[in-house]
Amino acid sequence: MPGLPARCPRPRDLRRGAVLTWVFLMAVGAAASTGCWDRTGAAATDSAAALPPVRTSAPAPEASRPAGTADREAVARAAAEAVAEGKSGKKAAQEVVSRSGDRWGAVYDQGEYAAFADDLDGRWTGVGLWAGRGRGGRVEVERVQPGGPAARAGLRAGDRLLSVDGHAVTGLAVADVVALLRGAAGTPAVLSLSRDGADFTETLRREQLRAEPVTVRELPGGITVIKVASFTRGSGERVRAAVRAAPAGARLMLDLRGNPGGLVTEAVTAASAFLDGGLVATYDVRGTQRALYAARGGDTARPLVALVDGGTMSAAELLTGALQDRGRAVAVGTRTFGKGSVQMPTRLPDGSVAELTVGTYRTPGGRSLDGAGITPDVAAGEEAEERARTVLGGLGVGP
Repeated sequence: MPGLPARCPRPRDLRRGAVLTWVFLMAVGAAASTGCWDRTGAAATDSAAALPPVRTSAPAPEASRPAGTADREAVARAAAEAVAEGKSGKKAAQEVVSRSGDRWGAVYDQGEYAAFADDLDGRWTGVGLWAGRGRGGRVEVERVQPGGPAARAGLRAGDRLLSVDGHAVTGLAVADVVALLRGAAGTPAVLSLSRDGADFTETLRREQLRAEPVTVRELPGGITVIKVASFTRGSGERVRAAVRAAPAGARLMLDLRGNPGGLVTEAVTAASAFLDGGLVATYDVRGTQRALYAARGGDTARPLVALVDGGTMSAAELLTGALQDRGRAVAVGTRTFGKGSVQMPTRLPDGSVAELTVGTYRTPGGRSLDGAGITPDVAAGEEAEERARTVLGGLGVGP
């Protein structure tokens, strides 16, 4: 884990749910590709989809940190004191972050943090389930990976997860549940669950899994649907390739529903598929403003609709906000999640890493999405795709 990065507006391991979300902008050393990554966490998968990073500026004085966030020096001091006493620096740091009110702050041990980098290409080792924390600290299965161990065992959304390998998960932070679910390929994972009031146990074998972040399908009437499940490495260029490959005269539907975010640089690349340069978003790190711009040469003529819902988070919201503010796309669906804060990592004495909130990002029109999300231009629930087709039918094709 080379140098620590600054993080900005987060992958795929998070889905819908009433739990925390993270977003990171980090720099992972000179050899690593630079970019923002967001770790949105309303729900997380056992893949711990978090993506690495680039530092964009030197830390500013602690006095400029936003209200309701953890004091970096206090977190580091607590960890150092705990280590000196032979205690867990990570646990001590977690306690400070918890008391601070930093709802997106989190602390990871070396293994958890290193696992983030392993997921940059959409690969991970686990049992193939997404878990979200609901009311009362209960942990529920949000989704299962098609063809994965959990799916083959018959697990399904709504199942309550009680324990992993004998460790009770109720009340645990999502990151800790993720750590329990992960492990070496081939090792067993004993899951205790509850469904409709009946408890049961399943023993699964962890596997190397992979998810395709971008898929394309054609609908009748000359509509090309580009589904982006998350912004992992290479997904932005896949979106650009999909737009270039779309049939002449096709209308475009960008499906960002359930997209928990990912690498912000990938979201900016995806924006470049539809914009001819210009501003995508701005963000601040302890009061210092930064900006993200699209590349020139995108397709600005084809009619475009962006499908969104409550599971559209962070980097996916950043992309939607840019397309909406710049008049490039009509957003259809339900209000998005509302994750727009920036975290920056601090390495602690025991090697663990604390991710603390340092600022927020905004759309080209100056909107802050943190806590508010994006209100679609056309409200639609389960019939969103049909409504989007109607909208596309009314949009004219540019020259």
